[in-house]
Amino acid sequence: MPKWLIDAVFYEIYPQSFYDTNGDGIGDIPGIIEKLDYIKDLGCNALWINPCYDSPFKDAGYDVRDYKKVASRYGTNEDLYELFRVAHQKGIHVLIDLVPGHTSEEHEWFRESCKPEKNEYSDRYIWTDFWIKGTPGHPYIGGECDRNGTYMLNFFKCQPALNYGFFNPTESWQTSYKDPAAIATQDAMIDVMRFWLDRGCDGFRVDMADSLVKDDDKDKTGTCSIWQRIRKMLDTDYPEAALVAEWSNPWQAIASAGFHMDFYLDHGGNGYNTLLRDYETPGGDNSFFKKNANGDIGRFLKDFLPRYEISRGKGYVSFITCNHDTPRATNTLDESELKLAYATLLTLPGVPFIYYGDEIGMKYIADMPTKEGGYTRTGTRTPMQWSEGPNKGFSDASPDMLYLPVDANGPSVESESARPDSLYNTVKTLLKLKNANEDLKADADFKVILGIPGHPFVYQRGSMTIAVNPETRPATLDITGLIRGKSDQISQAGSPDKIVFSVGDPSFNAGKLELPAQSFAILL
Repeated sequence: MPKWLIDAVFYEIYPQSFYDTNGDGIGDIPGIIEKLDYIKDLGCNALWINPCYDSPFKDAGYDVRDYKKVASRYGTNEDLYELFRVAHQKGIHVLIDLVPGHTSEEHEWFRESCKPEKNEYSDRYIWTDFWIKGTPGHPYIGGECDRNGTYMLNFFKCQPALNYGFFNPTESWQTSYKDPAAIATQDAMIDVMRFWLDRGCDGFRVDMADSLVKDDDKDKTGTCSIWQRIRKMLDTDYPEAALVAEWSNPWQAIASAGFHMDFYLDHGGNGYNTLLRDYETPGGDNSFFKKNANGDIGRFLKDFLPRYEISRGKGYVSFITCNHDTPRATNTLDESELKLAYATLLTLPGVPFIYYGDEIGMKYIADMPTKEGGYTRTGTRTPMQWSEGPNKGFSDASPDMLYLPVDANGPSVESESARPDSLYNTVKTLLKLKNANEDLKADADFKVILGIPGHPFVYQRGSMTIAVNPETRPATLDITGLIRGKSDQISQAGSPDKIVFSVGDPSFNAGKLELPAQSFAILL
């Protein structure tokens, strides 16, 4: 396990929207380098950068044309190497996106695979053996090349699926995940990983990590075996390199496949959505952090606690404020609600990820025209709002040249840093406390003290007691009594005697915690 993950706080950067230094309207790697001090000052000590590889950008870079080349609109390979170097000087680790399941249709591997003559890449992708053949449950494309077959897609039409084999082949043209052709695909991806690790990368966020072996069994046995092999390679040759999975199933991703972290994503019906945006409950949003919604933290705990238990000692659950695929939390929560939500997410166990701009309350822009395959996700990918100047400080280009329009009426780093009680300053103050205290590290002890409907949520991290009241009515808690109610807690944690961080002006005296409406407190 990479030691640095214990106190990691990640900042996700969508590179084309972060900061433009050359005036072409698109963010770039030199722009990320220029803003590293901002990221560190915020309290983040690790980055996840969305794909910056050479690409036709039909899916915003998740259609890779060359895994070992930086897209020219972002700069050069040397720029990315420099980013690794400067970030390390500042104590910041850097993960880049790995897209192992598919490539662009313009990748050289695929161009060779399309040829009718047998060659090294003929089996690099999943091909049928006839021009109108396919199998149920998977999309196939034909008529695009001279090879007598159709090829499987992973996502868009431009993303042919790489061949990691099938769990139980049923057709003569299908290969097992243990077949040499499938192993060769693994080896090619390992070679890509080694290329970037050898140049300073600290690991990878893995796109669609659970989807490699086709028609896998319910336990994802075939796909997990691939990641086990990769984890063994990392443990041997790059023991401080980290992997985080786009999986949201720690029973498989962490306990079986060997990932160090697994995202807690906004999948339908899971506990994450009951905190921030409960779209699925009839009668409206009654997510926990929505004021006057009478949200039940128990719905979250029922889903989260088993995830926490299975990952404990093996890896970390990673909460996100948002990411490039999800609506920003401002779509459902106002600033007062967001302060409580982020304070909670950042103090729960695991390794948290902050999406660029969430710290200042950037808005989700609904109904924005799609850009590079973003569709409904496009409204979460607008340019970072740095200042109150032209283009919100994102770029010197004319507005019509920008990658996406800026939210001219939205907050900026300049405006929010000047407001003492802003969301930005709340996050920054909390991260300063988090980074200075062992009790708020990723693996510090965690126990629920109070988690029932109609009451604040109270939990412990090591010797710290944390309470959040998202409702518009005040609450009074006998903290000492609650802790004593957990027989093993009072001797371990002691009784707290002061508030070390707060939102909403709570007070604490003689073991009683007064939580005003919409308040949060950390006691020590």
